[in-house]
Amino acid sequence: MGFFKAYDMRGTFGVDFDLDTVYRVGRELPGVIGAKRFLIGRDCRSTSPAIAAMLKRGLSDAGAEVTDLGLATTPMVYFFTAEDDFDASVMITASHNPPTDNGLKVSKRGALPVGYDSGLAEVERRVNASHAAVPIVPDVPVVPDVSVVSPTPPPTARLARYVEWLRAHALPIANLKFAVDCSDGMASILAHELFPGAVFINDTPNGAFPHHSPNPLLAASREQLAAVVREKGLDCGVVFDGDADRCMFVDETGAFIQPDYLIPVLASTYHEPGATVIHDVRTSRAAIEAIRAQGATPVIGKVGHAYAKVLLREVKAVCGGELAGHYYFRDFHGCDSGELAALRILGAFAEAKAQGQTVSAFMEPLLGKYANSGEVNFKVEDKPAAIARVLEAAKGLAPETGRTTIDGYRLEYDAGWISVRQSNTEPYLRLIVECDTCARLNDWLGCLTSAIVGV
Repeated sequence: MGFFKAYDMRGTFGVDFDLDTVYRVGRELPGVIGAKRFLIGRDCRSTSPAIAAMLKRGLSDAGAEVTDLGLATTPMVYFFTAEDDFDASVMITASHNPPTDNGLKVSKRGALPVGYDSGLAEVERRVNASHAAVPIVPDVPVVPDVSVVSPTPPPTARLARYVEWLRAHALPIANLKFAVDCSDGMASILAHELFPGAVFINDTPNGAFPHHSPNPLLAASREQLAAVVREKGLDCGVVFDGDADRCMFVDETGAFIQPDYLIPVLASTYHEPGATVIHDVRTSRAAIEAIRAQGATPVIGKVGHAYAKVLLREVKAVCGGELAGHYYFRDFHGCDSGELAALRILGAFAEAKAQGQTVSAFMEPLLGKYANSGEVNFKVEDKPAAIARVLEAAKGLAPETGRTTIDGYRLEYDAGWISVRQSNTEPYLRLIVECDTCARLNDWLGCLTSAIVGV
């Protein structure tokens, strides 16, 4: 897959894109999205300073005005795009990708996302057609050495404003003992201010991500946090991804809490019966049923922040979430914030503790209701053909009771459901199976796996 993705621009620096690409993107963005005043921020990757300099040059050469936040979390860029009424913004980050990668996340006025279908396709067309000379930006060397550590930024007025806003929307957590894993990423610049008294690990920005991958969906990325929680007898732990737009949790035993199960937990902190809550096509039936049990209305949507932010505004949802650990908020300009999600979910855990429940006991009614495979990824050459084989094999599982086709296929049955879809960002086919029993789950998963691999 190329540099231009469904939700953003992302890839391996020097392979999928270079500084020429970044300059040309900067030159074309203002005209494509009709923007004059830009805000930019960057993560701690070694190539981010050079990319920021070249992006600023491209934007400036196109006649745009640029305000540079410097080191920032992605949600922080979203927040100030809307709060300070910028026409557009660009966050320089590859989020949870390896340290050799980098990328650009674009938003327009109001922090609305700019995805491939809403502007990036035209930017790509113009970039590929451009023959403009790319200038040399002096004194900004590219630093491909991923061992370079970015310094922790000094306090800034905007960072202080952002932390103050988050604190105002947090819930009480003083009774909770928990650990925070910043993953050597951008959560490090504000975690100590947001979570006083927590046990911190990996809390210095380092674009080499030396302790583990910045992708907390990987089990290996949670092992260190789980060990700290167990060793210190803590109530839970929270881990952020590289740019802090996602967060994930482990309970007091170190066991992973799959993020979609926390959507109803998050929704319950708003105490708004009748509210709308969004979720993606991969969400557990247990979570959807729990949302309804609260008196809220679940609305299903496509996977990805570029779609979820639009859907949340369209249906006027109070909040929502995704299996990947993105959580969206009406009060956060419709955007995702790992920091705000962590504060609200920790608040729910703290309330449960005050009532005598451990985190595992609090989550058990959701986690123990159905057997869920989690997202299983397959690298296949012909993904449409593999999906066709899955749909054919699914006919033998049970009578189908419902079907959603807004993002791949989600097929419903009395005894469970399956989801099969092509990744929008990686060369994978993704499968999820959920059933009423573990035996049925193993049976269905084996059948559909054989169909995908063509056995």
